[in-house]
Amino acid sequence: MELSQSLVESTADEYRDEHPLHPVEQEGVETLPTAFRTGEFGWRDAKWIVRWHYRRFLGAIPNATRREREAQFDRNDFEDVRDALVDVAAASDPATRIDRLTVLEGVDVPVASAFLLFVDPESCLVVGEREWAVLYDAGELADPYPEPVSPAAYDRYLETCRSLGERFDCDMWTLYRALWQLGAN
Repeated sequence: MELSQSLVESTADEYRDEHPLHPVEQEGVETLPTAFRTGEFGWRDAKWIVRWHYRRFLGAIPNATRREREAQFDRNDFEDVRDALVDVAAASDPATRIDRLTVLEGVDVPVASAFLLFVDPESCLVVGEREWAVLYDAGELADPYPEPVSPAAYDRYLETCRSLGERFDCDMWTLYRALWQLGAN
């Protein structure tokens, strides 16, 4: 499969029309960046991103696994989470952002990348096996999905996605929706 601007646009539109979480995701993309930048958000907002990260698979992750990972994040102190997210919103370097988030309990690189999508949806997106596989199959990434995802692997993924965003004149939120939808096909 070759990625193109028309394919990205059409599959992002399909995602919008078909994915049951799209309305709440769109609301998060529109409201959370400002909330994180200003520190005007609650514990529930931060927990929602962790839940979204696992629940976007619509049951594919076993319930016990998902609950354990969500419980790990719940052990963080809200002030630590708030400080980390405000710092991340003020930073621009992806490695700095990932490092700041992964000190939190229950936050590995993929979960950190989910936070980045909602901190900065114009230039960051979540990484997962599904999105990575689309890029790998299209010849955009040289290596298959790494387990675990390292900060360096996320940086390569993000640079590839940003390059595609420039090539296809789209933001990362649009590219994410297209990659997710293409991964379902």
